Amino acid sequence: MERPSWDEYFMTITKVVATRSTCLRRHVGAILVKDKRILATGYNGAPAGLKHCSEVGCLRQNASIPSGTRHELCRGLHAEQNAIIQAANHGISIRGATLYCTNKPCVICSKMIINAGITRVYYEEGYNDPLADQMLAEAHIEMVRFHP
Repeated sequence: MERPSWDEYFMTITKVVATRSTCLRRHVGAILVKDKRILATGYNGAPAGLKHCSEVGCLRQNASIPSGTRHELCRGLHAEQNAIIQAANHGISIRGATLYCTNKPCVICSKMIINAGITRVYYEEGYNDPLADQMLAEAHIEMVRFHP
């Protein structure tokens, strides 16, 4: 058996993190890595202490909101947001870190990634958000589509 590369290793862990998601529409996982060490993890779901969408239903689905629009109309946080918040809650600097995520970040997460000082993003599945692409390119964030 061949050992996985570091990128394969971290993407595999990211997929396991996604299994904790409580979103009814999409399970997304994210991890922040620096110097081959995992700094924080996150998955998409409701804020801590609040009922999960799996318990109360999906606001977006019930209102027929298309994927990729009106991000504010959702009980949940994105996986990238939760990973960044997890690091902040524990006083862990993520400046210079790499984000591994099962999905390409939306524009809201992209702005957080830029301001957090994350320098590289590996993602597996695409997410059509031209403004996110433009802002990440302008900020010189290296975007790598991971192909297993």
